Amino acid sequence: MRFLFSISNAHMTLKSYLALITISTITIIVVAIALVFGYSLQNAYLDGISKRGLELARVVAHDDRVIRAIQTSNLGQPSSLQDHIESLRKQTDASYIVVVDKKAIRLSHPTQSMVGKVFIGDDIYPALIDGKELTSVAKGSLGEAIRNFTPIRDKDDIIGAVSVGYLSQTTSELIYQHLREAGLLVIFVYLLGVIIAAVLIAKLKRTFLSLEPEEIVQKFKEHELILDSIRDGIVAIDHEQNITAINAMAIEWLTMNVLSVSQVVKKPLSEQSQSLSHFALEAKGNITKNRFNLGKLEFIATLYPIKSQKGDIGYVIVFFPDHGEKSLEQELTATKNYADLLRAKTHEYANRLNVLSGMLQAEHYVDAIEYLQQESDGDQVVLRQIIKTIENSAVAGLIFAKHNKAKDLKVGFLIESDSQLGRYSPDTNEALVTLVGNLIDNALLAAWSNRLMTPPFVKLYISDRNAHIMIQIEDSGAGVDEKLENRILDFGVSSKHYTEQHGIGLYLVKKVVDQYHGSLDWERSNVNTTVFSIYLEKRALTR
Repeated sequence: MRFLFSISNAHMTLKSYLALITISTITIIVVAIALVFGYSLQNAYLDGISKRGLELARVVAHDDRVIRAIQTSNLGQPSSLQDHIESLRKQTDASYIVVVDKKAIRLSHPTQSMVGKVFIGDDIYPALIDGKELTSVAKGSLGEAIRNFTPIRDKDDIIGAVSVGYLSQTTSELIYQHLREAGLLVIFVYLLGVIIAAVLIAKLKRTFLSLEPEEIVQKFKEHELILDSIRDGIVAIDHEQNITAINAMAIEWLTMNVLSVSQVVKKPLSEQSQSLSHFALEAKGNITKNRFNLGKLEFIATLYPIKSQKGDIGYVIVFFPDHGEKSLEQELTATKNYADLLRAKTHEYANRLNVLSGMLQAEHYVDAIEYLQQESDGDQVVLRQIIKTIENSAVAGLIFAKHNKAKDLKVGFLIESDSQLGRYSPDTNEALVTLVGNLIDNALLAAWSNRLMTPPFVKLYISDRNAHIMIQIEDSGAGVDEKLENRILDFGVSSKHYTEQHGIGLYLVKKVVDQYHGSLDWERSNVNTTVFSIYLEKRALTR
């Protein structure tokens, strides 16, 4: 049975789910309200009957004619209030009004034959003996009733009592009548709620294009895969220019994969590209096409307005690089230069291996050992210095690799002796590697490019002795062009030769610094060197 129920639930549609949940909720609420309302109504009505009965009993107890008749009966003389009391009762909604003397002998009763007989029930004696007013539910000669008792006094003496009763059957009929009226109102509210729920469910169904939740999730996954498989950059923005969707290619081009989709979505487009943000402002709801640059690459962007019945609600921006003949030629030239550099390095190391091979074949073993020692001594000194000052293995390995690169470029590479860096988490190491690696690469290339003007060198200082991590790179390069000073940290902006695909390193550095709320500064020193300095709070890195 449970298995069949689970299967039926598995195939339940969205409309059925919503209908079941809505109707169940409305039913529970209405039933709860009806029970509380009915209970309150019944208690209020019974409480009202009790109060009315006691008030009526008090009025009868102060009637002079009633007091005189009871005094007469208490003296042992016959007395009757039948006609007088019945006349009063017919003017009220009471089922009966019974007046008794000190001995509980009835002086009035709706049934004439009951007059002169003892009152049935012990609940009258608290009023006769103690002079208390009370209400009780008991069975008398006319049946079960709500009975209200009040003593009758002659000055301070209790001479009798009055009982005003409401038969339970009559009371139940009256309560039922009121509950029926309230029930009709509850049923009306229930039906109104069901109708409103049905209208809302139909509206939701149309809004969801008659798709079930599983189908909606599947559609989102399919659309995400389709977007990420497209080799053009795609960005969707709302009317406030906040990014609502973006594909993987756009993330790669706009942020160089430094940021993830979750870090970009719901953020202003202007944070990623001022050009695209301006295009969206200038489009004014029309399909437009514009060109813009990301670094050295020129892109073509097409803006498609997203329209609805309320007007334009945003844009879908599709952009892709404009690969002209010139850019392909530049890329081919750069590739050829890199291949030539690899060929030269291969030839250089082949020569060294030939020298070592010749020494070994000539059995000049001492000379071979000295030759190897000469080649490795310099590396060993630097390696020992790095191991001594840099405990962080990831950064230490990176610095040693950059030292070898500097040696290949014939650029002096100096590590300050008082440098120090401890161990951190993998995420922090990744950030430090990005910072140190890109700054050293930029410094090496700047120093090498200016080698004809001054002996090339790069100096590194890194320290985490206090609450900050400080990274300082000094190079003998020509410095930053004044025209690029305000844009040097933008993606693709570089002071290097146009054939080299650079302009990314400082952009990545700036992204990491901003991510950890640090600071990045550079200046031209008195000795014509360029100094880049980074300050990061340890708490921000380890948070």
